[in-house]
Amino acid sequence: MATKIHPHALVEKGARLDDGVVIGPYAIVANDATIQKGTQVDAFAQVLGNTTIGKNCHIFSYAVIGSAPQDLKYTNEKSFLTVGNNNTIREFVTINPGTEKDSLTCIGNNNLIMAYSHVAHNCILGDNNVFANGATLAGHVEIQDKVVIGGLVAIHQFCKVGKFSIIGGCSKVVQDIPPYSMCDGHPARVYGLNTVGLRRGKFAKDTIDALKKAFKLLFFENHPVNKAKELIAKECQHIPELEDLLDFVSSSKRGISK
Repeated sequence: MATKIHPHALVEKGARLDDGVVIGPYAIVANDATIQKGTQVDAFAQVLGNTTIGKNCHIFSYAVIGSAPQDLKYTNEKSFLTVGNNNTIREFVTINPGTEKDSLTCIGNNNLIMAYSHVAHNCILGDNNVFANGATLAGHVEIQDKVVIGGLVAIHQFCKVGKFSIIGGCSKVVQDIPPYSMCDGHPARVYGLNTVGLRRGKFAKDTIDALKKAFKLLFFENHPVNKAKELIAKECQHIPELEDLLDFVSSSKRGISK
């Protein structure tokens, strides 16, 4: 399948475009950008800097991917942005590369990033996440897999969001969001287990029941974390998801939303 570049697009000489790439009118693809097979860049969108876009992505109009970090420490160092395969990036989304020399912002696969969302420098996104309109990530945020972030959510720098969690719209996230959780508020706090997300993810009933019990001990009975972990070890079925939850809590640097 041939590459299609609209005659009114601006594709700089050094840009690398695979077969099947479609570039719309007035789109800009910069000199150091790479766009892989089957990706579509719509009218007026921009792919800038040292950016690599994977296969079969769709970048909608007016998105700006790879523009300079919004960071006072940035002094034009060479840094990078990679976007994986099958991502949908809607109108007016902005995604920045890393700040420090040779540093990286990395987007995984199969993510839906809705209009006006922002992914700042040095963020790491996993796979199969959904960002609703206006979701905003500060620098160095890490999002694991199958996370749903509501509209107008703001996430503080260096926060980590665990897999299969959901954050309600307009929330203010200042600490880490545990995996499998349902969170909301100012600041965001844990309201319970994301049972709907787990059922959609085809988790077994025994797994959901074990996580419910662990959540009760960790977040709703006012135990110190170490005591809660002891009780979980005694009272809950040992499953990989529980190990993931406890490892996440134990390794948190900003503290866990409670």
